[in-house]
Amino acid sequence: MTISKAIILSAGQGSRLLPLTRDVPKCMIDFNGRSLISWQVAALVANGVTDIVVVTGFRTERVEDHALQLYRDTGARIRTVFNPFFQVADNLGTCWIVREEMDRDFIILNGDTIVSDEIVAKLVTGAKDAITVTVDVKPQGDYDDDDMKVSRDADGRLHAIGKRLLPPDTNAESIGMLAFTGEGPAIFRNQIDQMMRTPEGVERWYLRAIDIIAKGNRVGTVSIEGLEWQEVDFPQDVEAAQALTAKWIEEGRYAR
Repeated sequence: MTISKAIILSAGQGSRLLPLTRDVPKCMIDFNGRSLISWQVAALVANGVTDIVVVTGFRTERVEDHALQLYRDTGARIRTVFNPFFQVADNLGTCWIVREEMDRDFIILNGDTIVSDEIVAKLVTGAKDAITVTVDVKPQGDYDDDDMKVSRDADGRLHAIGKRLLPPDTNAESIGMLAFTGEGPAIFRNQIDQMMRTPEGVERWYLRAIDIIAKGNRVGTVSIEGLEWQEVDFPQDVEAAQALTAKWIEEGRYAR
């Protein structure tokens, strides 16, 4: 299995990180000399992903200029698509804006999550279903209100995903990275289109589409338990991401 395309959802400002993101998109936050999106691109390129679409919104010109620099640094084809509705629509709308790019097997990744190259490799290798969700497992099952909680069975089939899942129904969390292969892109595009035709469509998360799809189709999961990643949502996450990327630099990972 090889997947050469990725879509990174980076339209938001990251208001929970203010004042850090007052004039800087979240994906442009510097972590040890490298932007958040640069760390993402490095992990993707290390696994043969060479066609990367970045959906922009807040301070789009900064991300557009940076994408050109990333192309020069990596040789990967890195393009941007501007979402003019980023201030009024949630990330389902961001997916709708870029739906025409869902034209073949691809990975989707939230623009605020730093992942290791091992995680990308595990998702690509484990993408056996049309839609595959990358999940982590907390040892004590201590999932909080902000976690995108997952209910899956012993065979790895996802039955439900959402922040409101009750503790007895939760046994993993989504890290915001999925693979769509075979019929997966078409299934996802169609579900997005249906949801965006409803009045509440602009208020939805795209993982709500996955939750609906899972009710009638098999959605698989791949566990990355024990591997390194960091979501950057709150000030304390910035410190954790700085520590993680410093460790990777010390290990000589993703050398330029």
